[in-house]
Amino acid sequence: MLVALAVRTIDVLLILFLAVILAIYLDATADFLERRLGIPQTLGLVSGLLLSLGALVGVVVLVAPAVTEQVRDLLTNLPQFLADLDRNINRLLRRVPLLGRGVGSSGQPGLLATSLSEVFGFLRGAAVPYLKGGLEFLIEGISVVVMAIYLARHPGVYTEGVMALVPPRRRELAHDILRDLNVTFRAWIVGQIIAMVVLAVLTTIGLWLLGVPYFLAFGVFAGVAAIVPFFGTLFSTLLPALFALGATGLGQAVAVTALGVGVHLIEANFVAPYVMERQVNLPPVITIAGVLLIGKLFGLAGLVIAVPILALIMVLIRHILIGHVYGDPISETKPSGIVSFETEPTITPGPAAS
Repeated sequence: MLVALAVRTIDVLLILFLAVILAIYLDATADFLERRLGIPQTLGLVSGLLLSLGALVGVVVLVAPAVTEQVRDLLTNLPQFLADLDRNINRLLRRVPLLGRGVGSSGQPGLLATSLSEVFGFLRGAAVPYLKGGLEFLIEGISVVVMAIYLARHPGVYTEGVMALVPPRRRELAHDILRDLNVTFRAWIVGQIIAMVVLAVLTTIGLWLLGVPYFLAFGVFAGVAAIVPFFGTLFSTLLPALFALGATGLGQAVAVTALGVGVHLIEANFVAPYVMERQVNLPPVITIAGVLLIGKLFGLAGLVIAVPILALIMVLIRHILIGHVYGDPISETKPSGIVSFETEPTITPGPAAS
């Protein structure tokens, strides 16, 4: 019955999960202001919310007009861009005897144009439900913010309520799981924000230096797409490279690709290890498979929160299956639920079986 109820109300559960993540962010912001500036928790929560909204509005006001203009111009010139891209791709393929046989004749849509049309059709189809349900989407967004404020204002009320539902002999385990999830989600939120800003800024500057049109639109897209592991990085690198290939040729496309790889290497080697990786270090295969599965189950919303859901699952596996069922003692030195094999282990070997 619980499983059936969860399946029927999965959209509501996703909204609640988003509210929990936002509440953890607001609580972390309030804690930071209290430690650094001595601001009381309640005032820090209000200040953190106002500062976050102010920063978001400021970014939108400063960047949105230019991005909107570039996106509108890009969409206007999209048919010509696809035609030029197909022509350049076909020219390159004709140089390879084996591949040149499959190239269509002039005037026919090429493989790349067909593929990109299918991609845009899929994205348009995935976004239509959100566009049609604009009022519902607005109500859900407001609900997320309001629930997050209440959760961050009185977190003890809800954690104590969850603990009360757990049998007394399992409450210590539940407490450890909640503490681990709080630390893990905080690390993911901070790391994700920093990664998105770094990717957007570096990509924008790099494309501007390379003379790529619509550099600001592509840079903002790279920052936003970073929230989807692996696939967002791949798509945000491939899209401007394809545009450069269609607009100017192979040389600039290679330069744009090298820029994308370099920017993401900087993020992966300097941002992730020091901010997020020690707390949210998911193996690549699990991350890719999990994103595909969660995206298939929950759609676009699932892609946004794929990593937190995977982190939640891994924390539960660590504490319940490995720690409780298997009986391996869990070390308290590192609260992270997901760490790499090279780092200090969080689970110490249990006594050998006699």
